[in-house]
Amino acid sequence: MREKKWFPIGYMFVVSAFFSSIIIAFARVTQVRVEANEKLAFERAVVTALPELGGAELTNAQVHQRFIEQVSEPDPSSGGAYALKQGGQVVAYAVPMSGQGFWAPIAGVIGVAADKQTVTGIAFYQQNETPGLGAEITKPAFRNQFKGKQLASGDKPIDMKRPGAELGASDVHAVTGATQTSTRLERIINEALRSWRSKMGQEGQPS
Repeated sequence: MREKKWFPIGYMFVVSAFFSSIIIAFARVTQVRVEANEKLAFERAVVTALPELGGAELTNAQVHQRFIEQVSEPDPSSGGAYALKQGGQVVAYAVPMSGQGFWAPIAGVIGVAADKQTVTGIAFYQQNETPGLGAEITKPAFRNQFKGKQLASGDKPIDMKRPGAELGASDVHAVTGATQTSTRLERIINEALRSWRSKMGQEGQPS
């Protein structure tokens, strides 16, 4: 049989089909895991940005449990944001945000209290900025600045000032040495907040 002219072609076809099927099966299994990890990263960002739910110190199982038990899915009454409810009352909103960073997309969540003015936290689940520079947006030193900030009226709810500048109630310091990342992140945050406010109505009530 090996002397047949068609044997090399048939043999290569069988071998290629065999290894292709293995690669396809592996890719499908990997894709499921990738999607699960992406979902968990998003849930952790939401839990971290909302008050009293914890965050970095929680196990993956704890994050998922708190997310499904205490966080409501977006609906018109929340302006498309996720909502933390306790005793049937909204305690805070988790406003998703995403956009183009300096090198790659940045995606995260900014938490806003029930008063629709006070920031409860900020967290990221996607970014690929320069380590030691733009990637510092994920570090507590940067993120902790947002807690307790008051959203300003107008087109710029949050203003990023140069490092060392005096800060107001709605201001945070940009990342040192990462001007482009900071500029783009400021735009991402404010676009998300403006959109959310628009959906909630000018007075912060559902329109």
